[in-house]
Amino acid sequence: MTTPSRRDLANAIRFLAIDAVQAANSGHPGMPMGMADIAEVLWNDYLNHSPNNPKWFNRDRFLLSNGHGSMLQYALLHLSGYALSIDDLKNFRQLESKTPGHPENFMTPGVETTTGPLGQGFANAVGFALAEKLLAQRFNRPEYEIVDHRTWVFMGDGCLMEGISHEAASLAGTWGLHKLVAFWDDNKISIDGNTDGWFTDDTPARFEAYGWRVIRGVEGHDPVEVKTAIDTALKYDDKPTLICCRTTIGHGSPNKAGKESSHGSPLGADEVVLTRRALNWAHEPFVLSQDIYDGWRANNAGLVREDQWSTLFDRYSQQHPQLADELTRRSHADLPDGFAQAADAYIAKLQAEGPNVASRKASQMAIETFAPLLPELIGGSADLAHSNLTLWTGSKSVTSDDPNANYIYYGVREFAMTAISNGLALHGGFIPYDATFLVFSDYARNAVRMSALMGAHAIHVYTHDSIGLGEDGPTHQPIEHLASLRYIPGNDVWRPCDAVESAAAWRAAIERKDGPSCLVFSRQTLAHQARDEAQVADIARGGYVLKDSSGEPETILIATGSEVGLAMQAAAQLGGNVRVVSMPSSDVFDRQPADYRESVLPNACRKRVAIEAGVTDFWRKYVGLDGAVIGIDTFGASAPIEALMPHFGFTVENVVQAANSLC
Repeated sequence: MTTPSRRDLANAIRFLAIDAVQAANSGHPGMPMGMADIAEVLWNDYLNHSPNNPKWFNRDRFLLSNGHGSMLQYALLHLSGYALSIDDLKNFRQLESKTPGHPENFMTPGVETTTGPLGQGFANAVGFALAEKLLAQRFNRPEYEIVDHRTWVFMGDGCLMEGISHEAASLAGTWGLHKLVAFWDDNKISIDGNTDGWFTDDTPARFEAYGWRVIRGVEGHDPVEVKTAIDTALKYDDKPTLICCRTTIGHGSPNKAGKESSHGSPLGADEVVLTRRALNWAHEPFVLSQDIYDGWRANNAGLVREDQWSTLFDRYSQQHPQLADELTRRSHADLPDGFAQAADAYIAKLQAEGPNVASRKASQMAIETFAPLLPELIGGSADLAHSNLTLWTGSKSVTSDDPNANYIYYGVREFAMTAISNGLALHGGFIPYDATFLVFSDYARNAVRMSALMGAHAIHVYTHDSIGLGEDGPTHQPIEHLASLRYIPGNDVWRPCDAVESAAAWRAAIERKDGPSCLVFSRQTLAHQARDEAQVADIARGGYVLKDSSGEPETILIATGSEVGLAMQAAAQLGGNVRVVSMPSSDVFDRQPADYRESVLPNACRKRVAIEAGVTDFWRKYVGLDGAVIGIDTFGASAPIEALMPHFGFTVENVVQAANSLC
C-alpha cells in the first residue's frame, strides 16, 4: 500500500465533489475543486475536532461561508470519519438527505451553521469567535486553558461583495478576535463571469484598515505555501487573520478550469473523464482506496485531543468546581436552577404593582431582573442602546477584559449584528439578544430568517413599534414589519401590551431553546391591565381572554401591544356582551391545542374586530372576511402621536363603530 501524497488527498475531495454534483445533475463543483488543497492542509494539520463527537465543546469551528460549495464540506466530513457515508454523498441534493444543496446545521453532523446567503457564514464566524474569546475570559485559569479553540472560515468573492462582510469584519478587528482565521478564495470568478468588471476592491488593504492581519498572495494550490500562511497566522494573538489564497475555480478540469461554467453546473460526463485523466485519478465514481482513507487521520487524532481535554477538565472541576458546573450548564443550554420560580415571582409582583410604562422600558426592567440570574445572557444594540433600552446596571462591554463582559456596542450594523447573534447562539454558552428599531428589522431580516431556519436561540428586540413613535415620520414608522416577521416559519413574534406581558415575553424567549423570538416594544407609555392569576399564566399561551363577556360573547375584540388599551376602552362602551382577547404572540397561540384556541376565539362568534397599528391582511385569519380590521395599510406621517393615532383611525369611536357595523 502506498502512502498518498497531499495532492492525492486533495483530489479525493475534488472527485467526491465532481461525482456528487454529476450524480445530482445539480450543484457547484468549481469551488470544491479550487479550495481542496487549502482544505486538506487545514483539516489534516490544524483543525482540532473529534469526528466521533461532533458536539465536543472545545472543538475548533469550521464554517463554509461560500456554502454553495457544500460538497467540499461533505467530502471533508466523510473523509475525516464523521457519520456521513458514501451513500449520503451519492444522495447529494436529494429529498431528506444528509447532504442538502447548502450546508444545514440541523441536517448534517459536523456542520456548525447553515450557510448559503453569502456573507452570513462569515458574520456567524465572528459570533463564534467572540463567544470563544468571552468564554475563555470567563472560565480559563492559570494552567487551565479550558476554552481554547479557533474559528476557521472559508469565503469567496461573493461573500466579500456583500455589505455584511464589511460590517462583520470591522467588528472582528475592533474586538481583536485573534483566533478567527478567514481564507479568501480569490478566484476572480462569480456566476456572471470574471469579476474584473464588478469586484475591483483592494481587499487586503480593506481588511488591514479594519484591523486585521493580512497574509497576501498565497498560492492556494501549493500546500507548502498554505501551511506557511497558517503557521504565520498562529504566531499572533492580537488580530484576526485574512489569508488571501489565489486559486483557480474548477482546478484540474481541462476545459472548464478558471471559467464560470464550472461554478454552478456539473462538469458534464465528457469533462469528468478528461479531468480524471488530467489529474491521474483512476478510481471509479464514489470509490476511494483504503490508503486515501488512512491518509485522512483526523478521526484518531481527534479522539486523542478530546481525551486530553477531558482529563484537563476533570482536574479543572476539582480545582474550580463552581466554574466547571457553570460552564457545563451553559454548554448544555440549561437554565439555572430557580430561574422559573424567580420569573414567576417577578411577573406576579409586576401584576400586583401595575406600572404604567412604555413596553421598551418594561423590557429594560425585565432585563434588569433576569440578567443577574443568567450570566449567559449577552446583548447589544445597533447604536440605539438609549432608545432600545438594552443597557442595564450590570452591562460590561465586550471590549473590556472583564470576565463577566456581556454587552456589545454594535454600531450601526443591523445585519451583521443579527448574524453575529446567530453565531453566538450556535456556538453555545450564550443566549444573545440584539436590538434596533422595528422599521430597521428590514436590514436584519434575512439573518432573522436564518435564526428560524437554524433553530438558533437568539432574541431579537425591536422597539418603536408603530406610527406611535411620532415625529420621525414614515421612514421610521413600521407598517408591514410585524406581519413580515410573523410570516417567517419558526419565528416567535411577541408584541406585549404592558409591563406584565413584556416580562412574560422575555421569559418565553429565554426559555425557548429551539428557535428565535422577536420582542416588539413601544416607545409610548402603555396602561397596565388588570388580570387574575389564571390570566397571567395564560399570557405564555400567546393569546388569552383579557376581559370576558357576560355569558357567551356576541363580539370579540382582538388586539396587540398599545392597541389592547384601546380595545379595553371600546369594550367598556360596547357593553357586557363583548370579549377582549389580548394576542401578544399569534405564533405561540397558533401552536396551542384546538380546544384552547376555541375557548378563546369560539367559532360561533363571527362578530370580530382585530386592532393593530400595522397592515390589516394578516388578521383576516382570525376575523374572517365577515369581520373587521382596524389597522394601517399606508405609510405613516410625521406628527406627534396625539395627532397620528386619530388621523389613522385608532380611536375608541372608530372601534365601537366597526363593532356595531358587523352583522
